[in-house]
Amino acid sequence: MVKDKLAQGPVASRSLTTVVRTSLGTSMNETENTMLNALPENTLIAHSKALEAAGIAIALVIRVPAPLKSIADQVIRSASSVPANLSEGHGRSGRDRMHHWRIAYASAKEVDTHLRLLAQAGAIERTQTNTALNLFDQVRAMTWRLLNPTG
Repeated sequence: MVKDKLAQGPVASRSLTTVVRTSLGTSMNETENTMLNALPENTLIAHSKALEAAGIAIALVIRVPAPLKSIADQVIRSASSVPANLSEGHGRSGRDRMHHWRIAYASAKEVDTHLRLLAQAGAIERTQTNTALNLFDQVRAMTWRLLNPTG
């Protein structure tokens, strides 16, 4: 049976932690707890900023009144699109990379407009809105530099 074949051999009787530790060396012991408790980081700074901005934006619109709920839903979609497309572009190359980064840039512009509209209507708190707008502005600037590295 296939299941029996998979459970045989020197690795089958050890836990995954033991296998990883012995495969990667003993230095794994020091970082093991950190790796289990922390999310891995994306090395793209714009991505980290976009995650922070999206988190603030989404938290702002969670309790928007019913008549404005469709705009709030659009904030959630566009805000989450920014870090998602930055990350996906970071994992691609060539035109694919640029395509995803252009989408991230445009989504950051879109969420900016929706947040401003909700703030103008008095549906969301202005201080946190300004924080999110500032972060999305930084993300757009970084994304612009990714799209236009020489000029």
